Amino acid sequence: MTSRRAFLTGSAALAAGGLASFRALAQGAAVGAIRVDARRLGPQGWGENAGRIARAFEVELARQLAPLRQRGGPTLYVTVQGLWLASFAGGGMAGDGGSASNDNMDTLAELIDRGRVLASYPIRSMELSSSGGAWYLQDTEPRRVAALLANNALWIRRYLGG
Repeated sequence: MTSRRAFLTGSAALAAGGLASFRALAQGAAVGAIRVDARRLGPQGWGENAGRIARAFEVELARQLAPLRQRGGPTLYVTVQGLWLASFAGGGMAGDGGSASNDNMDTLAELIDRGRVLASYPIRSMELSSSGGAWYLQDTEPRRVAALLANNALWIRRYLGG
């Protein structure tokens, strides 16, 4: 028969363990290495730029996830499934009767540890096509892609609890 004291002591220990687990979740998932696979972009018309996009996305993810980085933590593997820039990059605001257009990016972010998928997050992020600044400047498309990468990285960080 369990005494009242043993029961209360055991309950308190269980609650403390649960609280520690909750704190670990609240702080966010640890991330070790970051890998980005953007090979699907090549056939979608991005060609050799797919590799540049992958490298830029890895840099952006490393910057955004710096507080969650931990040596030996699970690998964050992100597959870029698609990246689309709207053909029209001018116009007004989203509420002006529909003249605004969006750039889109689809990714699948997975936390993988020793070959086992710990978590998987499909993410679609959108930015106004005007996010890259003035459409008539030479480097508007790279700035639009950079805005999408930053937005998608923020969503990944949010899903990881950071």
